[in-house]
Amino acid sequence: MITLQDVSRIFFVGGQEVRALDGINLQVEPGEYISIMGPSGSGKSTLLNLLGLLDRPTSGRYLLDGHDVTDLDDHQSAAIRNKTIGFVFQFFHLIPRLSAQQNIELPLLLAGVPSRRRRELSTTIIRDFGLFERRHHKPEELSGGQRQRVAIARAVINTPALLLADEPTGNLDSKSGLDIITLLEKLNQQGLTLIVVTHDREIGSRAHRQIHFLDGRIVDDA
Repeated sequence: MITLQDVSRIFFVGGQEVRALDGINLQVEPGEYISIMGPSGSGKSTLLNLLGLLDRPTSGRYLLDGHDVTDLDDHQSAAIRNKTIGFVFQFFHLIPRLSAQQNIELPLLLAGVPSRRRRELSTTIIRDFGLFERRHHKPEELSGGQRQRVAIARAVINTPALLLADEPTGNLDSKSGLDIITLLEKLNQQGLTLIVVTHDREIGSRAHRQIHFLDGRIVDDA
């Protein structure tokens, strides 16, 4: 599904060169469950942004499903993201004025899905995710775990092939965090390729493949 060939990402901070990623080579097969771990500033989130086409490498190549996506323009990248890639973030990124169900339906709206079909699809996933009784509540009326469930439902409503999760349990208590990672693992068992960035060793150790970063490089891939 994913091939990175000698990928580097360089930023300039105060006139100084910072190599956030330094010659990364990586292959990800469909259906894998991977955790990416390492200290702050090691390049984990930069890698996730590149994989999600939110950023471009300074050098190297990125192949997604066999297609070179290294130099796509913003419109092309957005089209692939909406169809192929789902995102889950630590801070949920829900729209405050919209209900849980309306937040979940947003990708369908952007894809031009008719309103009746949007409601059918969102109602099904809301039931599956245990959110039916909270579907009309705004984000501020939901617990952290419920907000993250809404965010995950929104991320997978378009049935992407790849789900990228950046510290998905980082803003939750231990019980809610376990519930969320269990939900993500269930989606992986159904065939979704799952890549999770985490500082939590216990969460990271649950993945089938564990990649450790240090100073922009992969130092272990087991």
